[in-house]
Amino acid sequence: MAKKVTSLQEIFVDQLKDLYSAETQITKALPKLAKAATAPDLKKGFLLHLEQTKVHAERIKAICTALKEKPTGKKCAATAGLVEEGAEAIEENATPEAKDVMLIAAAQRVEHYEIAAYTSACNLAKALGYMAALKALSTTLSEEVATDAKLAKANGPALSRVNPDAE
Repeated sequence: MAKKVTSLQEIFVDQLKDLYSAETQITKALPKLAKAATAPDLKKGFLLHLEQTKVHAERIKAICTALKEKPTGKKCAATAGLVEEGAEAIEENATPEAKDVMLIAAAQRVEHYEIAAYTSACNLAKALGYMAALKALSTTLSEEVATDAKLAKANGPALSRVNPDAE
């Protein structure tokens, strides 16, 4: 039986490990999304977010180092499922335009999960008085929100390419 969780510190470390796992899984998935995307701006956006995601993982690693914890040892099952959905979109028999819409939808699901997870991690860092960690996590949270907004903006042109007659 697993050790009983009794403190915010333990929850925070667990959340950091989950986020680190998520970011490393996303780092492996983004090149595949970029390769599958047909719209040049979408392809470029996935590659830019890949570089950003690597920084996100490094931030978590630095927070864990400061806490004398390892960021590894946990697999984020939610991200694994979301990455699998992205893989299914990549393999879907669809027009290039339709595939771009599916890739955007898959990527937005990941962003929404990350936004929720980073919001929780920020709340825990604040409660624990870890101001440096809070600053780093808040920066990442802002970047995830910005990425979601970029995906939402990209969705408009992608949708109109699938169905040009739609308003």
